[in-house]
Amino acid sequence: MTIQWFPGHMAKARREVTENLKLVDIIFELVDARLPVSSRNPMLEQIVHQKIKLMILTKADMADEHQTAKWIHHFSEQGIQAVAINSFEGRDLQKVLKETKVLLQPKFDRMKARGMKPRAIRAMILGIPNVGKSTLINRFAKKNIARTGNTPGVTKSQQWIKIAKELELLDTPGILWPKFEDQEIGYKLALTGAIKDAVVRMEDLAVYGLRFLEAHYPERLQERYQLKTVGEDLEAVFQHIGTLRKTFSTGGEVDYDAVAELIVRDIRNEYLGRLTFDFTEEQQ
Repeated sequence: MTIQWFPGHMAKARREVTENLKLVDIIFELVDARLPVSSRNPMLEQIVHQKIKLMILTKADMADEHQTAKWIHHFSEQGIQAVAINSFEGRDLQKVLKETKVLLQPKFDRMKARGMKPRAIRAMILGIPNVGKSTLINRFAKKNIARTGNTPGVTKSQQWIKIAKELELLDTPGILWPKFEDQEIGYKLALTGAIKDAVVRMEDLAVYGLRFLEAHYPERLQERYQLKTVGEDLEAVFQHIGTLRKTFSTGGEVDYDAVAELIVRDIRNEYLGRLTFDFTEEQQ
């Protein structure tokens, strides 16, 4: 299965981001803490150039805590300031503001020296679809200003949002890139909900998820599905899970499509625990 998804509004958003860079002080690059590399858009580096940037690992409450700590250290070694947050519950938002002020202190000192009046920090939020941009904004604002949803593509246009007196945020639509050179990245993005389910084969996605669990979290596979290995007989695996979870069609047979959806849903809803799909060891 080849996974691609690059709707027209993303191309437009890319152009608008480029045009509005001059209006902001800093870029908030949001990545999914479960896949900190796979959820980074390689086009963004070309777009933001030398702009000051803070990386925010969202959905940290859904990721493997040990792996998240390793990623923060990894990015620090690369000279990238990064913080992990649970934006859904609004935790750790002060860390974002604190690190932002540290990164921008030299710029605001220069502005003060030139006699310019203090003003709010202007930040642009960038990231792929469904990475939690609108949720982060709403937690900052402490009210529902930006539209949210657990499917990609909710935000279709840019919007400025004022957060108290010290921060103004420019929300942008999620931007993917036109072609995934590594199809495994496509699978990871689809499995975590960054790509619409309508453009992927759920059965292939479920098999990828099972094999990933077998390789990296075998104890979860055993605990949830009573499987020690996936093996090559995928029909038998789906039959086993379907029987275990009573996923039958009206005729009493195991419904393989329903089993595939169940596996993907289990992974997305943390029924297999907190998972990380990218590992720092792979970056060596």
